[in-house]
Formats: sequence, C-alpha cells, structure tokens
Amino acid sequence: MQKDAPASDPDHQVIPLHKTPAYQARVAANVTKGTAQEDPPIGDLDRYAQESDEPDDYRHRMMTNIAGIAVAVALIAAGIWIADTMASMRKNQDCVLSGRRGCTPVEAPASPRW
Repeated sequence: MQKDAPASDPDHQVIPLHKTPAYQARVAANVTKGTAQEDPPIGDLDRYAQESDEPDDYRHRMMTNIAGIAVAVALIAAGIWIADTMASMRKNQDCVLSGRRGCTPVEAPASPRW
C-alpha cells in the first residue's frame, strides 16, 4: 500500500478553482507569513467569467428547450414508424417468398347487396 504524499509535494496539490472565503483567508495568511508563491500554478480564472449587464432571458431559454424536446420526440416517433414499416414489409416478403398466398390483405369496399 502506498503512503500519502507529503503536503510539500508539488505533484499532489489541490488547486481551488473558485475563490472561496476559506481559500482567500489561507492566501492572506500565507502572504503575511511570507510563504506565498510568486506565480500561482494556474492563471487567474476571472477572465473566463461571463458577466453581462443584461439578465438571462428565461422565457427564450424555455422556448428553445421545448423546441429541442419537440424535435427529439419527432425523431423518435419517425424512427419507430420506420422500424414498424420495415418489420411489416419483411413479414410480407417472407410470406410471399415462402410460397403462400393471401399474404397481403386487400381491402375492397363492401358492395351493398340489393
């Protein structure tokens, strides 16, 4: 069994991606002790934050989600219909190739008897 790596091992450091209050306090404590690193192991992630002044348009997002679900349901229904059609065609073809008669029902309008 392997022993845990010492805390000073740079290969086994946990790098927080969000600046939590606990992380900020730990960085401040390291700065006062003089043990803070000059260059952080990763760059500042604030440049990737998407802050905009306009609020999210939840109505548009909901309509887009509903449209996506409708497209997915339509594709599933079309797939089921195609699979059913192929199964019935295969059944009819097997019937005909086996030499049987009357494989495909013919619907004729009923003639009235006078």
